[in-house]
Amino acid sequence: MADFPIKNIVFEKIKDVTSITDTDLVKALTKAGHPLAEDKFNKILLDLEIMGLIRVSWLTKDTRRVEVAAQESEEDEYDEQNKEIMEKDYEASFPGVDDS
Repeated sequence: MADFPIKNIVFEKIKDVTSITDTDLVKALTKAGHPLAEDKFNKILLDLEIMGLIRVSWLTKDTRRVEVAAQESEEDEYDEQNKEIMEKDYEASFPGVDDS
């Protein structure tokens, strides 16, 4: 296996299952030969969450759920307005045709 940065390895593990508990993730990483100290593991999760790649939520007092963040495709408000104007201009380019 290539020597990827540990953040990438952790993110790939999460992407493979889309949702996993933190304890299961630590076990999977250790099994794959990437044991992490708890503070390092928490720092990686925090970094990935700040980057918007994952979402971490508490399931119980001691268990966290880690999942891939849904990538929302934002349409720019300017682009939306531009699209509407272009459609109106296109429709207006046909003289003598009514909307009804």
